[in-house]
Amino acid sequence: MFLSSSNDYANVEQALQYIRQNPNSEPKLDAVARAVALSPREFESLFVRWAGVRPNKFLGFFWCNSGNGLVAPMSAPDPNRSSCSRNLTINFEVITRGQHKNEGSELDVRYGIHSGRFGDFIIVVTEGAISALEFFGSEGPDAVLASTCRRFSQGQFRADQTFTRSFGELAFEPHDCITKEPLRLWCRGTPFQITVWKVLLSTVCGQLATYGQIARTIGQPAAARAVGGAVGRNPIGFLIPCHRVVRASNLLDTQYRWGPSRKLAIIGWEYAQVRHDDS
Repeated sequence: MFLSSSNDYANVEQALQYIRQNPNSEPKLDAVARAVALSPREFESLFVRWAGVRPNKFLGFFWCNSGNGLVAPMSAPDPNRSSCSRNLTINFEVITRGQHKNEGSELDVRYGIHSGRFGDFIIVVTEGAISALEFFGSEGPDAVLASTCRRFSQGQFRADQTFTRSFGELAFEPHDCITKEPLRLWCRGTPFQITVWKVLLSTVCGQLATYGQIARTIGQPAAARAVGGAVGRNPIGFLIPCHRVVRASNLLDTQYRWGPSRKLAIIGWEYAQVRHDDS
């Protein structure tokens, strides 16, 4: 499932890049298909296979919501609501600076490079918990891997594709996994960052929040810019859903640590899953 999803994602990303480059008009689906070098029939099959909906519904979502129409009031915190899958429960664990320093070289830190539903990614598993998940594009994994390695320089950092693959599958394809155990996330950050990341975990799949809403939720309404900084430092992409935080002005005018088109792809895919479940 991983590889085919990744190949489909490359075409989805190109389609969203085309939409972002033409924000003031609603291009015909045939034109978007040509931009991706697919026939209309292939283009439709791509979105049905990748998102479970036809391209007119998936892309129409962005044309109809280029403003802030999808931004909803923040719901009551629930740290298990991040995933769109009912099969996946997430436990969020915090590493204090003291714990990280004391354990030092005894930490078992394994990483793997995989391909998945939203492209290529590096996943790091520390003591049985995901401690990093970062995407990369055509530039390759070297820069991301070097940065990740520096963050875990005190541990025993080693490649383990087989071990980490199961964590990647559980993160992106939980419906294919048979487990009753929660997925553990193991994070180190400042108290402010941890607070913001916990709020991100309480956001609802298929809905969006603004930086200002997050700031008000944590009781610091003037800290929207600082919230943006914490969102940008999120070490575990997708699972800690920083992609659900957008500007209040325009959905297509967005930023993302791992590329704006990837962010839109994840937002659109989640929205499609929620609407599919509701239908």
